[in-house]
Amino acid sequence: MRLATLAWPVEPTPDLAAYAAKLDHWAAEAKRAGADLLHMPEYACVELGAALAGGAPDAATELRAMVEQADAILAAMREAARRHALWLQPGTLPMRDGARIINRAPLIAPDGRLAFQDKRMMTRFEDERWGVSSGAPPLVFETPWGLLGIAICYDAEFPKLVRAQVEAGAWLILVPTCTDTLHGFHRVRIGAAARAMENQCFVALAPTVGGFAASVALDENHGAASVFGPVDRGFAEDGLVAANPLDAPGLLFTDLDASRLDAVRADGAVRNHRDWPRAPIPRPAPAVFA
Repeated sequence: MRLATLAWPVEPTPDLAAYAAKLDHWAAEAKRAGADLLHMPEYACVELGAALAGGAPDAATELRAMVEQADAILAAMREAARRHALWLQPGTLPMRDGARIINRAPLIAPDGRLAFQDKRMMTRFEDERWGVSSGAPPLVFETPWGLLGIAICYDAEFPKLVRAQVEAGAWLILVPTCTDTLHGFHRVRIGAAARAMENQCFVALAPTVGGFAASVALDENHGAASVFGPVDRGFAEDGLVAANPLDAPGLLFTDLDASRLDAVRADGAVRNHRDWPRAPIPRPAPAVFA
């Protein structure tokens, strides 16, 4: 499978048509390079929020404007997947779920069919300023290359969420992310690398980069498109499969083969995937010094 992981350049976007054209550009670039699947960052479409909210919005106004246009934005995402006959993970968008707002990541097939992964763990910004709620538990997605998982940004920092997807058969975890500081980016990057190491799987990280002052959520963004794998024989000594430079916009292409994971799980120097503790860990008691 040829994966295209996009560091999305955040910039002022005047309307939905401009966003759709930008999305179409990156989908065309990915397809031209032979990609099977394009993976994009969390909240990439939220660069629209400032324009939709009429300029200089507060957090609540920006969020409300995005939610009101969620169906139209999703339609543009589906059209890009169909036009380019490409599997598309277009990042995430805030959507209404009854009375709640949740952060949802679509995975769209080339014929326009789609399924969602909700974000489970909320950052302080989402919880305290946006009022975004926790969504449904982790899922896995059937594709021509086997089962995939999606762990949205902060979710990748929690081992149990990704482990549930790997135990259900996922060999590749897509991590759409949006981080406004280098601290935030490195937290997600370290989490993604750790998930790849402990599960002996592939983990791909797609960040937002750049930004502009009129956007509440996307005024500043840092990251590097990256793919991680096992830290063992047949892979890089640090587990890094490939990465673009920090804060560089654009596509990162990687050719991923699930059979390489089968080999390292069977005959690696260690067997992290197999040796994951199955039984509950007893509460540690104080050690007794003698």
